[in-house]
Amino acid sequence: MITTFAIVGGDLRMIKLAKLLAKDKKLVYTYAMEKAQELYPYETIIHCQSLQEIKQNAEVIIAPIPFSSDGSFVNTPFSQKPLKIEELFEVLENKEIFAGAISSEIQERAQKKHIKIIDLMEEEELTILNTIATAEGAIQVAISNTEINLQGSKILILGFGRVAKMVAKKCKQLDANVTCAARKEQDMTWIKTYGYEAMDIRTMGQNLNQYDIIINTVPHIIITKEHMPYIQQDCLLMDLASKPGGFEREQIQKYNFNYVWALALPGKVAPTTTAKFIKDTLYHILKRKKEKQ
Repeated sequence: MITTFAIVGGDLRMIKLAKLLAKDKKLVYTYAMEKAQELYPYETIIHCQSLQEIKQNAEVIIAPIPFSSDGSFVNTPFSQKPLKIEELFEVLENKEIFAGAISSEIQERAQKKHIKIIDLMEEEELTILNTIATAEGAIQVAISNTEINLQGSKILILGFGRVAKMVAKKCKQLDANVTCAARKEQDMTWIKTYGYEAMDIRTMGQNLNQYDIIINTVPHIIITKEHMPYIQQDCLLMDLASKPGGFEREQIQKYNFNYVWALALPGKVAPTTTAKFIKDTLYHILKRKKEKQ
C-alpha cells in the first residue's frame, strides 16, 4: 500500500491535493510550495528543502497541471524561486512522475533521463470531470467581463470537443442562444441534435456580427484578421484553448476588443473539487498498476 507522496510545484489544485492526501493519512512531501501557508498546520505534510529529499522519500511523485507554461520552467506559483525543468529531471532521473498537459518535446527530454511522465490529462476520467469547472469558470468570466445578461445573449462557441460541449450545455441552461461552429459533418449533426445552432467554421465571416460572446476551445488560430472587421466592438472574445489560442492577438490589440485568455480555469474556480478529481484519478491509476503486477 502506497503511503508516501510528493508534490512538486503547482497551483491551488496541488495545495488542495496535498491536504486531501494528508486527510487520507498519507505522508506528503512538498517542494517549491513554500508560500502555501495553508499547508503548514498539517503534521503529515513535510516541506522539503531539496529535490533530493523528494527522490529519497516519496513513492509517488506528482508535478503540476499544466507541467510548464514556457517549456523551460516547471509551474511553481507558490514558490519564491523558479525551478528549471532540467534541474527537476536531473535529480529525478529514473523516476516516474505524474503531471498534466505534457508537451511531446518535454516527454522526449524526460525519456533521455529515463523518466516516465504519466500525463493525468490524458486520462478520460479526469479530462471529462475537468470540463465541468472549465465551463463554470467560462460563465464566471463572461458575467464578469460583459454588461449584459447571459439569458438571451448570443454566444458562439468555436469547436465541439469535450470542453465546448460542456460550455454549450451550461450556457444553454442559462437560456443563452448558443451556436457551435465545427468542421466535421458528424459534429454538425450532433450540434443540431443537442438543440444548438450549427455553423460551419470554414464559412465564418459577416455572420460573426450577431454575437455578444465568442468562446474559442480550439488550440490553433481560428479567428484571423479577415474575421475581425465583422465582430461587434463590444463582443467579448474568450479563449479557453492553450497556446497559441484561437485568436490572432495582434489583431485583437489593433481593434481593441474585449479579450480574455482564460487558462487553467479549474484551478481558479474550483480547486478543491478539481483536486478531488485528480486524487481519485491518481488512485485509480495506481490501483490498475498494482493489479498488473
